[in-house]
Amino acid sequence: MLAMNRKLLRDVWHVRAQVLALGLVIASGVAVLVMSLSTIEALDETARAYYDRYRFAHVFVRLRRAPERLRDQVRLLPGVQSVSTRVIETASLEIEDFDEPVIGQLVSLPEQYLSELNRVALRAGRLPAPRAVDEIVLSEPFADAHEMKLGNQLRAILNGRWRELTVVGIALSPEYVYTIGPGALIPDNQRFGIVWMGEEALQAAFDLEGAFNDLSVGLMPGTDPEPVITALDDLLESYGGHGAYARADQQSNWFLMNEIKQLRTMSLILPVTFLAVAAFLTNVLLGRMITVERGEIGLLKAFGYQNAAIGWHYVKFALVIAAAGISLGWLAGYVFGQTSTEVYAAFFRFPFLLYQPGARVFLVAALASVAAALCGALGAVRNAVRLPPAEAMRPPAPPLFRRSRLGRLPITRWLDQPTRILLRQLARWPGRSLITSFGIGMAVAVLVSSIHWLDALDQLADVYFEQAQRQDLTVGFGQAEDAAIERSLATLPGVITTEPMRSVATRMRFRAREERQTLMGVPARQELFRVHDAETGALQLPPDGMVLSTQLAGMLQAAIGDVITVEVLEGRRPTLELPVVGLFETYIGAPAYMEIDALNRALGDGGALNSVHLRVDPLLERDLYAALRETPRISSVMLKAAALRGYHETLADTIQIFISFFAVFACALAIGVTYNAARIALAERGWELATMEVLGYSHAEISYLLLGEIAALTLAAFPLGCAVGYLLALVWHSAFVTELFRVPFAILPATYGVSILITVAATVLAALLVRRRLDHLDLIAVLKTRE
Repeated sequence: MLAMNRKLLRDVWHVRAQVLALGLVIASGVAVLVMSLSTIEALDETARAYYDRYRFAHVFVRLRRAPERLRDQVRLLPGVQSVSTRVIETASLEIEDFDEPVIGQLVSLPEQYLSELNRVALRAGRLPAPRAVDEIVLSEPFADAHEMKLGNQLRAILNGRWRELTVVGIALSPEYVYTIGPGALIPDNQRFGIVWMGEEALQAAFDLEGAFNDLSVGLMPGTDPEPVITALDDLLESYGGHGAYARADQQSNWFLMNEIKQLRTMSLILPVTFLAVAAFLTNVLLGRMITVERGEIGLLKAFGYQNAAIGWHYVKFALVIAAAGISLGWLAGYVFGQTSTEVYAAFFRFPFLLYQPGARVFLVAALASVAAALCGALGAVRNAVRLPPAEAMRPPAPPLFRRSRLGRLPITRWLDQPTRILLRQLARWPGRSLITSFGIGMAVAVLVSSIHWLDALDQLADVYFEQAQRQDLTVGFGQAEDAAIERSLATLPGVITTEPMRSVATRMRFRAREERQTLMGVPARQELFRVHDAETGALQLPPDGMVLSTQLAGMLQAAIGDVITVEVLEGRRPTLELPVVGLFETYIGAPAYMEIDALNRALGDGGALNSVHLRVDPLLERDLYAALRETPRISSVMLKAAALRGYHETLADTIQIFISFFAVFACALAIGVTYNAARIALAERGWELATMEVLGYSHAEISYLLLGEIAALTLAAFPLGCAVGYLLALVWHSAFVTELFRVPFAILPATYGVSILITVAATVLAALLVRRRLDHLDLIAVLKTRE
């Protein structure tokens, strides 16, 4: 076995460049797997530690007003471990040198003790002093967006009165890892932020002395939140409770967990692509080696080496290739994983980051790579051990060549001799040619399936922000208001037209299915905020019944004609029986719509609304913003242009980072496949090429024979790669369907072009490396022996 090990080392050194090229392909799959799994693990561990360290609650509920003594009753509920009561209100903020409307969510902090739940992580400064009425703590993303420091001041309208507030601290909170304002899609840290104040100061500002309007509950380990939620709803119904919900449905946590879920999907799909190509290439390389070493295999068997020893020798060769790929992949995966985790940490604003990938991550990646290498080696090793000694020591029978159909085509008469040789070589080894084209095509496919996300996100933005939304801004209110407020807004400077909307928190039930969703009331024919079907366009609502998104209908397993039980979670909390009268396709959320007058009649509220969409004159925007800051009871102002800009900036930055990763992996795949195929061709045809050069063919013609074959296979790979990329993108599209996003399936022609150009650049680099070896070909040494 020592002799076999020495032979293994010589073999590996002899084809070291091919081993490295194949290792790059395996390394790409390992790196993607390590990057995905380590990022998932880091985000999961960081979030868990963050939640535990700062006591993130398990159940939440908003209500109108409840006395502090109610806290003791909640604490007695089965399974409840801790209770925290707060005051949460919204206020218009005025920040120096920023003209657009800014909304702050004011959250109270206990003044004499640390909060039992949802504690803040101070990043700078301190908490408000006891009984201080003008001290605040700002959320770090909001402070950074406005470059606010300790000691800076801002103005806020608290319950209709302007107050001057001083920043004494900057903090983060597990409750606001992903901070978005009402009705927003992504965070807008310039126009919406969290502001913490002392409890007594906030209670006094909003006439809530000795009372609260928000309650959080921490549960004992292993407690099911549903019975607690039911008990809370019964207890708080008379206090205007809006329906309790579990941590899983809390907005910030839901976004974070959804992102981790999508990463898990990515970790299952993409590595398979690279490892499958690696298995093919391992089979080709070992098959070539066994063909060359037939005589040596026969001698080994003649000297008494058993089939198992010979088979194990070639298996070890495959394991060496896998080991090279695993080593490179581990290193690249760790670096890329740390980079992607830092991107997510910055996006979700964790106060700390736990990136310490466990052994399981690397072990899973290694086992997957070894399995791929062994699968590729299996067929070649089986051929090696089956060779009888006498047959193995004879040279293989030369292949039987005959004039092919290609040679009979009239067009071949117009081709020069080197081109006809090149085409015959491809036609004589169709299997090998197909594998090479498939490998290069997979590089194109990876790029197409990655870059297509930019096309899809652009289309999503066009449908959601341009076709469905025609308003310039949306003004929201904390509770239902009389329709007269719409007429008041219409008189403000620059307002061209208005449109009302009523949003109601509900719990929808159909048979055994239940979903907590918002039911939105809009005019039957909308002009500004349209009920938009992604396939057919704007919809006109019928006078009765609900129109559901296909996503919500699927979640409830309901169809047109079914009657949904809708439990309203606010006001008098009626229970409605509403038929489904239509379905529509949307890419964002799982909305349900109803004609606003019909909704108000069902709720018995008359002409109520809680948001108004506005179209405004851009020349009078600053006057309008100033007027909105003075308007009482406003809880949110969403500017469509700012939301669209934030959408592109936030998602584009994140997506482009990951596309860059995949571009590197795809280039490694293309280089590995091209270099490996060219080196095998050079080894097999070295004697032939040297003979042709001696006979008078120029060096350029010799290079054309070898590299032209690679060029032809690359050209053949482009349509194959584009087709596989289309299918792979379709798989990604189906796998990434969530309650929040259904990214449209869109691939622009430019995406195929960019993917092909990147692959061409990678294959040209590999071809130049092989050309360099061809330039240094020793004709005498090659002609002295065949193989």
